[in-house]
Amino acid sequence: MQTDAKRNVLGVLIDAVDYKGAVGAILQAAHERRAFSVSALAVHGVMTGVLNREHRYRLNHFDLLVPDGQPVRWAIRFLYGTKLQDRVYGPRLTLEVCRAAAQEGLAVYFYGSTPQVLGSLCANLRRRFPGLIIAGTAASKFRRLLSAEREDTARRIQDSGADIVFVGLGCPRQEVWTYEFARVVSMPVLAVGAAFAFHAGQISQAPSWMQDAGLEWLFRLGTEPRRLWKRYLLLNPAYLLLLLLQALRLCGFSDEGRQPEAELPFG
Repeated sequence: MQTDAKRNVLGVLIDAVDYKGAVGAILQAAHERRAFSVSALAVHGVMTGVLNREHRYRLNHFDLLVPDGQPVRWAIRFLYGTKLQDRVYGPRLTLEVCRAAAQEGLAVYFYGSTPQVLGSLCANLRRRFPGLIIAGTAASKFRRLLSAEREDTARRIQDSGADIVFVGLGCPRQEVWTYEFARVVSMPVLAVGAAFAFHAGQISQAPSWMQDAGLEWLFRLGTEPRRLWKRYLLLNPAYLLLLLLQALRLCGFSDEGRQPEAELPFG
């Protein structure tokens, strides 16, 4: 299902898109009340698709997968000569979409994290974008949803008047949630990872120079070593090795995946 806008990075189809293109596509879908699934993928997100064929299928059936990490942007530039000037960073994409939503009168909804984080997030966003309409929030239950809870969650989002949903459950749970819910709620659903905690002021972001140099992972490893050491110290070298094999055409990476059965996602 590869399109002209998508580039195969280890079998995961990344969109060669900038902030303007991503925000424009999301807002158009919101105005049209059309399902539109989005995720911002860094190296860890790409590797979840590499290591699991069912999850690769999910990711490759998203409407938009943006290059969240610099190493992902560098990969599509290295492999395909795509001259993107910047990555499409999930936390910044969140702000750009909220800014545009405030200007165009579109309502947003936040799903995931804790009540405390959601409270701080909404307060900070309202201060930053006074016209922003927040239709509602729902904290994560930190477990797999029951069937009745899934239906209730979808109904609450639809009844809230929301036009765009942001999901912050962590990778890959938020991508599973987005894959399962986007078509049900019939609106754009954006998996944006740590954006909730960043904009709530709960977690510090890496300095700009580290972000530009692709070293954000090192900053986050230093702040949360116990939780993140496996992600970065094991998956990052594997990503680089596989990328080299793809570049040298010593190994091909299919984008086919395997269709997963419908499931009750972690929520």
